[in-house]
Amino acid sequence: MATDKKDFKSLWGGRFTGGMDPLMALYNASFPYDKKMYAADLEGTKVYTAGLHKLGLLNDYELSEIHRGLGVILKEWESNSFEEKQDDEDIHTANERRLGEIIGREIAGKVHTGRSRNDQVATDMRIYVREQLIEIKKILKELLSVFVSRAEVEIDVLMPGYTHLQRAQPIRWSHWLLSYATYLVSDLQRLEQLIDRVNLSPLGCGALAGHPYGIDREYLASELGFNGLVTNSLTAVSDRDFVVETMFWGSLFMNHLSRFSEDMIIYSTAEFGFIDLADAYSTGSSLMPQKKNPDSLELLRGKSGRVFGGLAGFMMTLKSLPSTYDKDLQEDKEPLFDALTTVSHSILIATGVLSTLKVNADKMLAALTPDMLATDLADYLVRKGVPFRETHHISGAVVRLAEVMAVRGIDKLSLEELQSVDARFGEDVRGEVFDYEKSVERRNAIGGTAKSAVFDQVSRIRKLL
Repeated sequence: MATDKKDFKSLWGGRFTGGMDPLMALYNASFPYDKKMYAADLEGTKVYTAGLHKLGLLNDYELSEIHRGLGVILKEWESNSFEEKQDDEDIHTANERRLGEIIGREIAGKVHTGRSRNDQVATDMRIYVREQLIEIKKILKELLSVFVSRAEVEIDVLMPGYTHLQRAQPIRWSHWLLSYATYLVSDLQRLEQLIDRVNLSPLGCGALAGHPYGIDREYLASELGFNGLVTNSLTAVSDRDFVVETMFWGSLFMNHLSRFSEDMIIYSTAEFGFIDLADAYSTGSSLMPQKKNPDSLELLRGKSGRVFGGLAGFMMTLKSLPSTYDKDLQEDKEPLFDALTTVSHSILIATGVLSTLKVNADKMLAALTPDMLATDLADYLVRKGVPFRETHHISGAVVRLAEVMAVRGIDKLSLEELQSVDARFGEDVRGEVFDYEKSVERRNAIGGTAKSAVFDQVSRIRKLL
């Protein structure tokens, strides 16, 4: 069908006779960033017009032409040949304008029957966010698989565990890896719940009061892959809780990734030397040729603040809005889209970093010191029936004795010196206490650092994946 010659009119322009201030037009436009929802917008229009056809508001020919035109537009977007116009206010007006150019204004003008941009944009956003979160779920599982695989392969590597960034007790490197995997498992579970809450359809609610022609909203929802409906039309067009929750999920996830990155940055320093990052995830210095900087991890740590900030800013936008739709809600897209992109890229970078780094098991082992077995020394006496509060005091006295005698560790004290603190130390104390492998293997309860407990964690995570 031939293209109409007259200019495409704004969706809201009938009431207005004067032109818009060019700066206001730019200020009002969302097309530069919401055009990434082109596929969701086209799919929503395709299904919505099928719903209009069921009501008899479109005939067979009109529906066929609309769907043909939508298919042409989709191919143009996918081939990067869609011609953007200066007056394209947003993705919705751009697609409808182009549809009119392809199939004619008369038929194209019917696609908006009973539909408002209020329910249209809410629908587009929920479809887009749903698909993005499903993809994030996929790559998050891949990251978790790397954690679990390294934990299995490197099960024999021992390292210091820390509290207050001070050496505390021996643990397995695998146990440390799985501590972050456990955070990410919770993130995965929350993500699955989030996808369910995002996946509700607002389509068919009009501007705010509902649909005037009795459209089958359940049909629209089912065809668009939604699990259900937003059942109040006022809420449907103005609800952005799913945006807030998506950015909150991203903020919490990035918080976990930031803490992981901080540990890894510390462990990669020359002072620790526990790990070496691959060159692909490091940079050099413009002045000092010896430097190898962990920029990938520093960016992961830094970008967490970007996501946090987007959430805080949009929460301030929402906090005092009257019902129902207000233009302030247009401020949802930029922080939301940025958060989704940042989280996705961060997962991919973290996966690359973790899968390619080198573990220096010898340096981790060398960082273990006998004083880290002071609790094991107390536990030794507990097994002989001494109350723990008493053994804790005894073990502390042994540590103090080693310091006074200027020996290199509590393991260097003779049996007689140990017995000078408490006579219940026996000949077996050295073999029972001063062995890092035995220390970690004693922690075999669920969640511990013994091999059996670590493999149990691996098994539990694999089942979830």
